[in-house]
Amino acid sequence: MSELIEIKPLKPGDYKTDVKPIWCPGCGDFGVLAALYQALAAKQLAPKDVVIVSGIGCSSRLPAFVKAYGFHSVHGRTLPVATGIKSANPELTVFTVGGDGDSFAIGAGHIPHACRRNVDLTAIVMDNEIYGLTKGQASPTSILGLKKDSTPYGTFEMPMNPIAMALVYGASFIARGFSYRAKELQQIIIQAIDHRGFSFIQVMSPCPTFNDTEEEWKGEVTMMPEGHEVTDKLAALKLAYDSERMYTGIFFKEDRPTLTDRLVDNNQRAAAKPTTLEKLFDRYG
Repeated sequence: MSELIEIKPLKPGDYKTDVKPIWCPGCGDFGVLAALYQALAAKQLAPKDVVIVSGIGCSSRLPAFVKAYGFHSVHGRTLPVATGIKSANPELTVFTVGGDGDSFAIGAGHIPHACRRNVDLTAIVMDNEIYGLTKGQASPTSILGLKKDSTPYGTFEMPMNPIAMALVYGASFIARGFSYRAKELQQIIIQAIDHRGFSFIQVMSPCPTFNDTEEEWKGEVTMMPEGHEVTDKLAALKLAYDSERMYTGIFFKEDRPTLTDRLVDNNQRAAAKPTTLEKLFDRYG
């Protein structure tokens, strides 16, 4: 007589590995990791069905701390690697994680293609507006005039606007979170997982060692205005360019076919009209 085996629901702690995070005390990335644990447990995702791809940087150490498949890729190349993984096995839940340097400097050229292809994955960018791992150089999102060892007279380049960039490039899900609001971030990640398509999440994650913006950001962070219509791209752009407030929540969301949908359709059409080498030789010979 067979016995029934009780399957216990997964808890956030079940996704922790034996590897202890080595971020600096007070780093915002701890809040992002906690929110991710909570989101994975809320969705009851089996570790074997989750893949986290990272690049290079402080935040890119995250896969080692999560009980799932992890891929520590080349600097700035998380999106191409993750696209290949998702295309090869669409049943997997795929994340990319990285910082503002990894994502918006060397990796910036891959963002528009992930957006337009609508790859079904969630990209989490932990933005601290600085290069933390390499000791505090200005990054693509650093404020104008920021004085650091590598820019003693202040930066002279305008900072990028990641939310506006994702909107213009055509991401189908765009949101911003704040690492010190882990519960809110957890809900954003859950919605990103549920969304079929490319989900872009900018997480403001202060670096207490090289760019301590915690108190400043706490004064600027504001919940998304009540009544904001997430299908209105122009309204989302206006919110993205607000110079006095840093809105958190869902900026934009739309439903459209994913890269996987189009690949399946393309394969079916190709299978419906099989050809042979002889026919190709006759055509092009």
